[in-house]
Amino acid sequence: MSQRLFGGVGWCDRPDTRQSMFAAFTTVKLLHEMLWYLAEVGERTYDSNHVDEARSLTNMITALTASGPEEVLAADVESLHSTVRVLLMDFSEEIRSRYFAEGDHQDARLTPGADLAEIDLRGLPLCGADLRGACLIAADLRHCDLTGVDLLGADLRDARVEGADFSGALFLTQSQVNSAQGDERTRLPAEIGRPRHWNAK
Repeated sequence: MSQRLFGGVGWCDRPDTRQSMFAAFTTVKLLHEMLWYLAEVGERTYDSNHVDEARSLTNMITALTASGPEEVLAADVESLHSTVRVLLMDFSEEIRSRYFAEGDHQDARLTPGADLAEIDLRGLPLCGADLRGACLIAADLRHCDLTGVDLLGADLRDARVEGADFSGALFLTQSQVNSAQGDERTRLPAEIGRPRHWNAK
């Protein structure tokens, strides 16, 4: 990033740039995370309004990431992030509703931000659950079908996901997968790579 935003000058060479460089890095990282999620909305939504909004926000964020450090640091990223968040939640509801996410059949523990650490979730109907921000540390998800499950910001550290199907999950990231414990039977979206440590088992 320093190559583009700061002309290749590192903060070690120019200590006076340290604060602004670190701030710009944090902002650009957040912008790229938003682009990742918006790409999923554009590819998977059935709502033309969602497509248009995702495209508009993507163009806006892409232009911002290509600008200079002054523009990046001056941008109202908080407002932009809030706008993206609303779209992501609307898209999530759109997809999850196809799996009767609001039905009485779903376990009451499956809620946004839920503490499901070390819980055995095998056998529960998970499809369409809203688990954004949920703590799934060391949870047992072996052979679970997570199609339509919103995993935005969910903590999957040491979660047992051997044989689980994440291929249709929402907002799954590479870092989430890397922190989990899976195997060659774990199904992942095409854009997510299989961690090398899974193959070592």
